[in-house]
Amino acid sequence: MRKVILNVAVSLDGYIEDANGAYDWCFTDQGYGLTEFVAQTDALFVGRKSYELIAGKEDEYFPDVKKIYVFSNSMQDAGHPKIELIRSHEFDVKVQAIMESEGYNIWLYGGASLVKAFLAKRWITEMHLSVHPIILSAGKPLFEDLKNRVELILQDTITYSSGLVQLIYVLKPVFDTSVLDAQMNDLDTKIF
Repeated sequence: MRKVILNVAVSLDGYIEDANGAYDWCFTDQGYGLTEFVAQTDALFVGRKSYELIAGKEDEYFPDVKKIYVFSNSMQDAGHPKIELIRSHEFDVKVQAIMESEGYNIWLYGGASLVKAFLAKRWITEMHLSVHPIILSAGKPLFEDLKNRVELILQDTITYSSGLVQLIYVLKPVFDTSVLDAQMNDLDTKIF
């Protein structure tokens, strides 16, 4: 199964864009591991709003990406051979099929609503959070309106001279103990 990796810039206070929707606070002075990351990626999962920021520059920004899957109910044909639209009614089936298909990693590019949906399904394999040393105090939070707690395991920390820190997490496994509970109840019945 292919990895789905959330790789995103985030402010110290958890925002992915400022109050005006701008990203001008994101560092661009060096690669921050992005070249190596992209070399292992051949697909993007992206919401419509995030896609609109890169529309028309798909080949420039992501020359080696074979497919960009845009999640939208309102967007019409993108007019680019790399783009495939995914509607909400086909979300589960299409995403499962893509994750099970042959290929490299899939970059969960954003936005926050798509991250929320993938977290709810526990489909994010890794999170690469590039924490910028800035407090925006307002804007679009990366994680909003999550229904459940999500526990993470820190895999790596990369510190850069600029003050940016990249935190790499995996989701802590969740075990369904209901099968064990049923077996224990059966055992109790047989013993007593």
